[in-house]
Amino acid sequence: MHASAFLHDIPKPIWIAAMVMGFIWFWPVGLAILAYTIGSRRWGRRNGGPGQWYNTGAQPQGGTSGWAKWGDFATPWNQPQRPEVRPSGNAAFDEYRTETIRRLEDEQREFVDYLERLRKAKDKAEFDQFMADRRRPMTPPEPHQGA
Repeated sequence: MHASAFLHDIPKPIWIAAMVMGFIWFWPVGLAILAYTIGSRRWGRRNGGPGQWYNTGAQPQGGTSGWAKWGDFATPWNQPQRPEVRPSGNAAFDEYRTETIRRLEDEQREFVDYLERLRKAKDKAEFDQFMADRRRPMTPPEPHQGA
């Protein structure tokens, strides 16, 4: 067994305890353990598989981990991204959850439309005010009288 395979099989609570003890005993040891855990990308992996912290055995759509989806934040915030939801086994709850999510998505869509209409109305009011100010005849400045 390789050393890396052995290190990947150590449970998360032991890593945390070792890191804390390392910081207490001699801070560079705790820092080295922290650097190893972050560098090996063991923190935050949730896609299952041997030697990972969250060994759920379920792969998300596309087989990518949560870290590989950092590009998802580039999608517009008003376009809902519904996560894949596994059935709970309770048909009534699943139906309720589906209906609630659909209702919330509809409310979100209506709210985004409302904000868009509000922004357009504000823009129109500002533009109308600008045009009204522009149409007003300019009064020449009064001549400055000396002292």
